Order: sequence, then structure tokens, then C-alpha cells
Amino acid sequence: MAAHLSYGRVNLNILREAARKELREFLDKCAGSKAIVWDEYLTGPFGLIAQYSLLKEHEVEKMFTLKGGRLPAADVKNIIFFVRPRLELMDIIAENVFSEDKMHSPRDFHILFVPRRSMLCEQRLKEQGVLGSFTNIDEYILDLIPYDGDLLSMESESAFRECYLENDQTSLYHTAKGLMTLQALYGTIPQIYGKGECARHVANMMLRMKREFAGSQNQILPVFDTLLLLDRNVDLLTPLATQLTYEGLIDEIYGITNGYVKLPPEKFAQKKQGETGKDLPTEPKKLQLNSAEELYAEIRDKNFNAVGAALSKKAKIISAAFEERHNAKTVGEIKQFVSQLPHMQAARSSLANHTSIAELIKDITSLLYYNKTSCNSLVSASEAFFDNLTVEQEFMTGVDTDKVNTYIEDCIAQKDPLIKILRLVCMQSVCNNGLKQKVLDYYKREILQTYGYEHMLTLNNLEKTGLLKPQTSSRNNYPTIRKTLKLWMEDANEQNPNDISYVYSGYAPLSIRLTQVLARPGWRSIEEVLKMLPGPHFEERQQLPAGLHKKRQQGENRTTLVFFLGGVTYAEIAALRFLSQMEDSGMEYIIATTKLINGTSWIKSLMDRPESQSP
Repeated sequence: MAAHLSYGRVNLNILREAARKELREFLDKCAGSKAIVWDEYLTGPFGLIAQYSLLKEHEVEKMFTLKGGRLPAADVKNIIFFVRPRLELMDIIAENVFSEDKMHSPRDFHILFVPRRSMLCEQRLKEQGVLGSFTNIDEYILDLIPYDGDLLSMESESAFRECYLENDQTSLYHTAKGLMTLQALYGTIPQIYGKGECARHVANMMLRMKREFAGSQNQILPVFDTLLLLDRNVDLLTPLATQLTYEGLIDEIYGITNGYVKLPPEKFAQKKQGETGKDLPTEPKKLQLNSAEELYAEIRDKNFNAVGAALSKKAKIISAAFEERHNAKTVGEIKQFVSQLPHMQAARSSLANHTSIAELIKDITSLLYYNKTSCNSLVSASEAFFDNLTVEQEFMTGVDTDKVNTYIEDCIAQKDPLIKILRLVCMQSVCNNGLKQKVLDYYKREILQTYGYEHMLTLNNLEKTGLLKPQTSSRNNYPTIRKTLKLWMEDANEQNPNDISYVYSGYAPLSIRLTQVLARPGWRSIEEVLKMLPGPHFEERQQLPAGLHKKRQQGENRTTLVFFLGGVTYAEIAALRFLSQMEDSGMEYIIATTKLINGTSWIKSLMDRPESQSP
């Protein structure tokens, strides 16, 4: 089921199996038939660890979503609540337990907190008078979840908000614990580099935990050579930009959640003769996206402009493979063709799906849509997309970042989605090291008058996190950083890239440039730039037990784990994969993060009352 996790340089299936083993052990503690009541947010991440078949093997007969009132009827001995440690969820659980007690049903209740137990939550259950009703109260440490052969995520949706807005370092503690789990399975990581305040905190916690567990470490030959911890606020620009890789655009337009995307069904319907439009499916088409699918692994990190040619080439290969059946004359040849048939049919189905997705993305950027506000005129979505992209690229190259932008003014006047406006205004602020006070005040006034004064809190949050701020000094460091790190590359080759800048058609993500420079020639060569970026930069070494030093074979690549604290985009992941595949890089990268993000989900996490906002 999870074979794709073991294809890469590091076998991430080991981590998945360890998580499954712990889950089985907990389920076996609750003897007899079981019903699981899920905190809805956890179902996606858990789906990547264990399918329903595993739960069924351990007598799980029913599954419900956690909601107020009475629990649905279930003839089981155990009710297990799988929840995050949140006070509001404890109130719902108390309601559920009370309603069961009234029914006098002889059941055992259990709580499994994910990823940690919480004294506050237990206190709340005590206040509600239900703490004594629970037979087992336990924790299930699900820190790092394997998403793909080179990708781990904690899926902590509020990590950036907690760290930079609420000054709550809980997610950093979970990160440090997750990294300790990783080292227990894959050996001590000898070198740690980091940039940013949060990175420093995580490294300190890891080193302290290592001292506390001294002597109890497993004697495992290290799999990772280096750990790089990067704060998201070191590079606030990259997530704001529109991703231009295939996977990045799927996420920007439709949103990828726990490795799945939901798409409009029309493109995927096989319309039969005589069938009317009414018979077409209305449910969204749900597709899983990971490297287990050969074609997706091949095209996901390409710039979208190179995807069409790749799909066309694949179509010719598949068509030629099916034509081979005419050449199969002997029984042996026919038998061989038949044995290849399932793989060929899967490839054809995969090609059909990705051709449909590519068409959908192309439609988004070329359809005409009706714009009510501009005198009933028809505005091309592709124009809207490319106008937006042009403004982003002007900001990234330092054009007119110090004055009110007319495109942003027009978008506000047309009442475009607020998140689109916030992404652009924040990008202008980041590329200008803050906005002049009168420019900032003008934007704020326009936004509040157009979208409502309740967004005052959101603007305040963006200011606190440094995304939207007044200019405090006349010196703007961004042009120096851009030139020194070559963040803008003219004529980026999208078809056959030779630099990471292809993922944004010209802009090389700052976070990935830092990673690239660290590998060669090293951070000492950019000491001045590092000082301009927020937070300290540091290097730590962890002593390896005797006899566990790696003897490197000639030509063998080193392995670096890059951990993004506060989120990472699919375009950044694509850039790191590109570096891993470069023949002369000598480095392979595994990516870990607190959350997989895009500009929209990231800004949404910082909004107050975001539910009233369309994406």
C-alpha cells in the first residue's frame, strides 16, 4: 500500500510502520468491539498511516465524526475518542458522555490525544464531571507523517500563527520530539544548521533532550548527514508568490489536502451515447496525488508550461505499447502482452486523469468569466491571472514597490477576493522592507472600507507577523539580498531547467537558495546577507557513538533533512527535488515541515473570522 515511501534514499516506511505498531497496541488495550469518534481534522492525517482495514482487524466496527448531542447508535463495548488537545472539543466529548450515561449503556470510554496529552483538557473534563467515566486516557504521538518518499509533514495547521502571533511554542516542542523520534529510527544526525529564532529554539530543545536520554540511544548508523532548520519568517516572500509548477498550481487552484485533491467532475465523466447532461456526476472527483503514480511523479515538479509536451510524449508511448498487440504472434508473445496489460491500462487511466487536470488548469487561465462590477464587461480569467503574475514579478524585481500600486487599487475597487489583495499587498511590503506610512494607511483604509471593518484584526495580525508593516528605516535590504543570492533569473528555462528559478518562472525561492549555498560553498560566503535576514544563524554538532561514523564511498551523495518551521510550498519542494537530481550537487534532500501551505491557506491561518472569506 505504501511502497512509494520506501523507494527513496531514506526508507520512510519505517516511520509509518512504527506509527501503525503504536496504534495497534493502543487499540488492543481496549478489549472487545469498538467505535471510534473522530476529531474531523485527524481523519486525513490518520488515513496516511492506517486504512480502515487495519482498524477493522482490531475490532473497530463503527466510526463517527465528533459532534455535539447524542452519539449515533452502535452496539459496541468501547467508545474511543481520537482528538486534538483542544478545550472546545472537551465540551463536545462531555456532552456525548452525558447523553450515553442517561441511556445507562454499559460502555467503556477512552480518549486518545493526538499528538500529546493535555492537563488543561483533563481539567476541563473534570470540571464537566466526566473525567471519571474514562477507562483509558492516553496519547498517540503522531508528529511527522510520511506524505511521500521524500516528504514528511506534521500537518499542524496553526504552527505559524502560534509561533509568530501568539508566542506559543508548543508546535516547536512537537517538532523537537518528532526529530528525536526520527533519530531513534534513523540514527543521530551529526550536523545541525539553522536560521531563525524558532530554529534556534528547536535545536536547543533537541540538544537538551539528547542529553536527558544520554546512554539510551540506539546504535544505528546515521542515515542523515545534516539537518537544516529554517524559519518561515526568514523567507516570507516565497509563499506569497503564485506557484507555477504542475503540483503547485493544482494546490493554488483546488487545494491539496492530505495528499488528495477534489476536482470538478465534468472533465472526468465518460459521457455515453444518448446520455443527457443531467446524468453527469455532480460529486467532486477525488484523486490521490503521490509518487506511487508513475506519471504524476514524472510531471508534478515541472513548470506548467512544460507539462503539455510531457503528456503528449507519454500518450505516444502508451499508444505504441497498445499497438504491440498486433505484432504478438506466438502464444508466448501474447502471454507477455497480456501480463503487461494491467500496467498499461493503469498508465492510460493516469494519462486521461492528468490530461483532464491540465485542461482544467488551462481553463482557469483562459476562460471568460462575467465580471459584475465592471459595467457588465467580460474579463478573461487568463488576463486576470497574468496581470496578477506580472505585478508579482514586478515586485520581486523591485519595480515601483514604494508607492500605491494601480493594479491593487483596481482589484479592491472591483471587490476581488480579499485574500488575493492581502497576498499582493504583503508581497509589496516584503519586497520593500515595509511600506511608507501613507501608502500603508491608504491600503488599510481602502481594504476596511471595501471589505468591512471586522478585518482590522486581520490587518493587525499581518503587521505583527511582519508580513505587512510600516517602513522603519530608509534602507531596503531586499535588492542586496536579491542580487547576492541571484533570486531573480532572467530567461528562466521552463522546459529544460538549469536552475531552481524555473518553479516561479524567474524567481528562485530564497529558502532554497539558502539551502543550495549551505551545501556549496557554505554559509560563510554569504555572512553579510544572513545578517540582513531575521533571526540568528548557527551550527551545532552532535557526537556520534564510537564506530558509527559513516565511511563514505566515492561519489556517494550526502543526505540533508531540510525542516521548514511554519510551512513549505509545493514549489519549494519541487526546487529541492531539482537540486537532488542535479548530477553535480552531491546532495539528496528529504523535506519535513510543520504544514504544507500555499499563499491562500497561509494568509487564511492568520485571519480572524476567515470562514466568511472566499479563497
